[in-house]
Amino acid sequence: MTLVTTLFIYFLLILFLCNNNHSKYVVGFRLQLPGGRSTRFYDFKVKTTRITKLCNTKDIPTINGMYPGPVVYAQEDDKVIVRVTNESPYNITIHWHGIRQRLSCWSDGPSYITQCPIQTGQNFTYEFTLIQQKGTFFWHAHVSWLRATVYGAIVVYPKKGVSYPFKFPYEEHIIILGEYWMKDMVQIEQAVLASGGAPPPADAFTINGQPGPNYNCSANDIYKIDVVPGKTYLLRLINAALNQEHFFAIANHRLTIVEVDAEYTKPLTTDRVMLGPGQTLNVLVTADKPIARYSMAMGPYQSAKNVSFQNITSIAYFQYFGATANDLSLPAALPHFDDNLAAKTVMDGLRSLNPVTVSKDIDRNLFITIGLNVQKCRSENPQKDCQAKGGGVMAASMNNISFSKPNISILEAYYKNVSGYFTRDFPWVPLKFYDFVNGAPNNPPNDTNSLNGTRTYVLDYGTKVQLILQDTSTVSTENHPIHLHGYSFYVVGYGTRNYDPDTANFNLVDPPYMNTIGVPVGGWAAIRFVADNPGAWFMHCHLEIHLSWGLSVVLIVKNGEGPLERLPHPPKDLPRC
Repeated sequence: MTLVTTLFIYFLLILFLCNNNHSKYVVGFRLQLPGGRSTRFYDFKVKTTRITKLCNTKDIPTINGMYPGPVVYAQEDDKVIVRVTNESPYNITIHWHGIRQRLSCWSDGPSYITQCPIQTGQNFTYEFTLIQQKGTFFWHAHVSWLRATVYGAIVVYPKKGVSYPFKFPYEEHIIILGEYWMKDMVQIEQAVLASGGAPPPADAFTINGQPGPNYNCSANDIYKIDVVPGKTYLLRLINAALNQEHFFAIANHRLTIVEVDAEYTKPLTTDRVMLGPGQTLNVLVTADKPIARYSMAMGPYQSAKNVSFQNITSIAYFQYFGATANDLSLPAALPHFDDNLAAKTVMDGLRSLNPVTVSKDIDRNLFITIGLNVQKCRSENPQKDCQAKGGGVMAASMNNISFSKPNISILEAYYKNVSGYFTRDFPWVPLKFYDFVNGAPNNPPNDTNSLNGTRTYVLDYGTKVQLILQDTSTVSTENHPIHLHGYSFYVVGYGTRNYDPDTANFNLVDPPYMNTIGVPVGGWAAIRFVADNPGAWFMHCHLEIHLSWGLSVVLIVKNGEGPLERLPHPPKDLPRC
């Protein structure tokens, strides 16, 4: 049988499996191609699903009727192909969070940045290769606030024959932290932006879609892991929450961090961890306590002042075999909601597993302030439309530029050299310098206005970049989880107060390699990467309300000289606006 005949038979088998998959769970079919690389095929159907939680029934957008959505499984260097068909009334895109999209920027997913949304009745096929990537990632909707329910895990295993650099676990479990609202998320987003004020807190926190026993009508909506005494478990923690950072702990058990944002770390043992939205952690936990039912708890980390938030803890069970369903759950101790030290301590201890090569000669040094703004009220109905502090309208910005999305894809406009949709003049330093942490112009709405625009910053291929991210107190200092698409980066420095190059301590030996960094409340973070992936890459706060308010920027990386240094042509089925 010839190779062509074999591949054709495999193709027919794949079509049969895709068209006859009646299970809610989509299983990646493995096709062995010449050269040893595997291709994983997935079929995502976006649809509304009726769900009942918290004494309330409503329709939510889901993938394949699942909440959370199906897990994408693969191995390092595999190619992944996901056909997304939109059968919902909403526009949709899917972002593959943490996947570097090497020469596949068209498949990155943020709406109006790399693609127009997939409209009702349309489909789009995402294709990307997991080049030298393994670990825990996740996927989520990247349009409107649909990622409140449209999300799921990506688990990428090491190559065949390659083991973990830690004790092999008895079992692995995915733990996805989320938030749940009883109202329609698109309507909530529209109402919040129309009001000019802050969003309502979530009605509940969830662990794998279950709120746990502390909420109304939720006595049986509890996620549980049954564990064998003496065994060690790997928990793949993902924070898919919309607008809240979270602490996580297991009662009476220690967590050993072995991976952050899909990169191995030196083992770091702690009583609790904090994950901002967009962050992932792999932790080992050993069932070495007396037989009982132990709480796995998630609760809020709220660093901004004068903000309303949900303060009821979500509970799951870490239950030993031999414990009974009637046993009380031993409570987990979570830090106080504003414990900045608890959030910072873990980050301070993170190190890459092995020494790494960090760029020491920097070509571009960008200093970017991040924070909230209050715009002047220009409405004829200020009581309705200007509900921010001082009768203004909330916004957010980087270097005091509040990002506005265009009505076509920036990547497509850049690729086709279409003018009028974005500019290339994002400032590489703040427009004004002041005491960012202690002396910011914080008398809204008079002194906190930002400029609006679709500004980008352009980098030549191969540029060695350092970004200093500085939190500001224009409205309130706050921990901001900043995510960079298309890249991971070394976090070479991290501290409180204003960044001072004369006193900042940098780790250029074994800094952690991440894709989402929590810039500390009233502090700064320094990251470094090499701009070697051409395309238009979104950098934004992963608190969804901050993204909606404009806390983002696009970095355009130009083509290089070689054949593997150029952005490929757009796919034929790229959605149109």
